[in-house]
Amino acid sequence: MSKSIKAAPEPEEVPQASSTLLDSVNEPADIRGFNDAQLKQLADELRTATIDAVSHTGGHLGAGLGVVELTTAIHAVFNTPHDKLIFDVGHQCYPHKILTGRKDRIKTLRQGGGLSGFTKRSESKYDPFGAAHSSTSISAGLGMAVAADLQGVEKNVIAVIGDGAMSAGMAYEALNNAGDLDKNLIVILNDNQMSIAPPVGALSKYLTGLVSSKPYVNAREMGKKILPPPLRKAAKAAEETLRIHTSDGTLFEEMGFYYIGPVDGHDMSQLLPTLRNIRDNPNHGPVLIHAITQKGKGYMPAENSNDKMHGVAKFDVVTGNQFKPKSSRPSYTKVFAQSLIKEAQKDDKIIGITAAMPDGTGMDLFGHAFPDRMFDVGIAEQHAVTFAAGLAAEGMKPFATIYSTFLQRGYDQVVHDVAIQNLSVRFAMDRAGLVGADGCTHAGAFDVAYLGCLPNFILMAAADEAELTHMVATAAAYDDGPLALRYARGEGTGIEIPEHGQILEIGKGRIVREGTDVAILSYGTRLEECLLAADQLAQKNISATVADARFAKPLDEALIRDLAKNHHTLITIEEGAIGGFGSYVLEFICNDPPLQSSNTSIPKLRTMHLPDIFQDHDKPEEQYKQACLTAKNIVERVSS
Repeated sequence: MSKSIKAAPEPEEVPQASSTLLDSVNEPADIRGFNDAQLKQLADELRTATIDAVSHTGGHLGAGLGVVELTTAIHAVFNTPHDKLIFDVGHQCYPHKILTGRKDRIKTLRQGGGLSGFTKRSESKYDPFGAAHSSTSISAGLGMAVAADLQGVEKNVIAVIGDGAMSAGMAYEALNNAGDLDKNLIVILNDNQMSIAPPVGALSKYLTGLVSSKPYVNAREMGKKILPPPLRKAAKAAEETLRIHTSDGTLFEEMGFYYIGPVDGHDMSQLLPTLRNIRDNPNHGPVLIHAITQKGKGYMPAENSNDKMHGVAKFDVVTGNQFKPKSSRPSYTKVFAQSLIKEAQKDDKIIGITAAMPDGTGMDLFGHAFPDRMFDVGIAEQHAVTFAAGLAAEGMKPFATIYSTFLQRGYDQVVHDVAIQNLSVRFAMDRAGLVGADGCTHAGAFDVAYLGCLPNFILMAAADEAELTHMVATAAAYDDGPLALRYARGEGTGIEIPEHGQILEIGKGRIVREGTDVAILSYGTRLEECLLAADQLAQKNISATVADARFAKPLDEALIRDLAKNHHTLITIEEGAIGGFGSYVLEFICNDPPLQSSNTSIPKLRTMHLPDIFQDHDKPEEQYKQACLTAKNIVERVSS
């Protein structure tokens, strides 16, 4: 495929601005009169501002530092927000937020009432599409390009997607469709050879081959000699030195894209003329610019960090040292990983699977212990689920360890490839419940509802670290169908962790505290608040039984029946959406013959769950207050 890209005129030289160009920038229109030298200076200032902001709030740092020049160049060349800029994933958008009218609020990132850590349509007209899960930008961008064409509106649509996000099947579906439709769409592949963890798979190897190929290396050196500072022949230079092809063509060209690259994503002298040439050719069709960037670029502590300081707490700008609160309590993620390692030491059929989140799920620890039995499949949750199903079909014991909110992306595979075939895949769902600063896109609110409706599933939720240890052992031993185990983000309760997990009886809960008046039935990590509520009720002369359900499916029917018969009020509480555990309990009570007999008095029933909204980011304790899932709320519910 070949298309001509004509030269664009250079911008007129303007007087040099002050040394603090960023102070004069309130929106992208303010930078479109800057010359190239000023844009480079602005990028340097933008990098400093990004580092400073994240040092105060914590958040995603390395990804944003890697796209500072790209972000500056795109906003300088294109007419945003009329032209649409979509970031994939949104954690690279902090520099973009600074340039698009949110500079004065940037130090509220991920704080209650402050800016989101991702792009968000309701936050700014410069965020045309929200992105916190990866690999959606090309599909969304193609939709916008088609809409513009149907409406007769000329506009550019630019999707910036990382090499890790490009590993997902959805990105290829979109590329295939875009190449076929031949609409004006600009895809910038931000290739930093690292997403959250080092990328995996054939694509990563292919891109690495492009970057290290002799034609690219030779052309890059030639370009340094050919492109003088004034860039008077920028268009020709870009066409001759930046559009590099391997001898057998490229994957992207075969899919119908005009491929440009690889280009240095930190070199304004390459980025600006390339973007201008495309902008000034209104019928350019689908174009892919392959930009090589460095995650954490320009900040030595990030460049030297293994994860390039992907996600950080507040930190000291000079040293890069993070201010993480010291705690003797292990995280649930670590407890899960350590428990799984112990089970795997006894059972060589146990396999660990993650979808590009080895550190976030604890699978990095499992991988260190069992490198031949841990598989990171990349950002490909659909594949991860069916891959696990294939392992289970051959008698292995796969643990598909995926965030609750990310498992949603593989739901069709959960239904058809696992549940219908009754295969013994164990789903370990990290980040079940509220997640604080990451907000609604990462909150695991729906898994109980979306898995509980599927036949053959066992659902468990750990109330504390000890229970999590027992449930990992139970999952390892259970081999009669699919099973899902949910556990929270963050630290545990500080309870003593057993050396080895005990295998729990499927569908059996436990009484934690005996009482006579009120029964509080907890599913998951709200158990600690339930016990605190019981203490507060005792001060009001109300005796409360506190029970840990352990299982949402199958329910402990005998336990629920006993609680309903012997207490005047029964309250269920869970850190999940409506339609989950509480709904199952109500369904059982309404249809249980012994409880519906004329001799049985049905207690007052109350359910407590996450509100029917997408909760914004905030401190976890504030989110629980907003959700009315605290001990105080439980006490109030007793009286309601």
